[in-house]
Amino acid sequence: MAKISLTVNGRAVTANVDPRTLLVQFLREQLRLTGSHVGCDTSQCGACVVHLDGKAVKSCTTLAVMADGHEVVTIEGLAPDGAALHPMQQAFYEHHGLQCGYCTPGMIMTAVDLVQRKGHELSEQTIRDELEGNLCRCTGYQNIVMAIAAGAKAMAPRGAA
Repeated sequence: MAKISLTVNGRAVTANVDPRTLLVQFLREQLRLTGSHVGCDTSQCGACVVHLDGKAVKSCTTLAVMADGHEVVTIEGLAPDGAALHPMQQAFYEHHGLQCGYCTPGMIMTAVDLVQRKGHELSEQTIRDELEGNLCRCTGYQNIVMAIAAGAKAMAPRGAA
């Protein structure tokens, strides 16, 4: 067993884990944060995306011990006060960017990372290119792309373009 200490959604966490435990398993099974989904176990679908030190990672191919000493944010931690949705979550709701919802947490976490890296004005092509590692089996992606574009604009600081 390996002892790990990390911050998850703003909360300090210490746990003993088997060194082979995947981050998604740790989050879902030990911390009961079930928003990150396991879709493929091969890093192809993106349903498990979380932020590790502010960057999107696929938690199905990241070991929990790799998060030791780091900060993890899951879909549950995106709007920590619970009073209001994060702007990207709200945009997915308003623009019907989901159907079954299985891929949605990973899509949203990827989208937030995209905005943080590329800015608030995103072309449709940029959004589509950046979603390459996220699969949705329900939609034709058009509403997801519209939601991300709207969410990116909503994430802009007031008065910014």
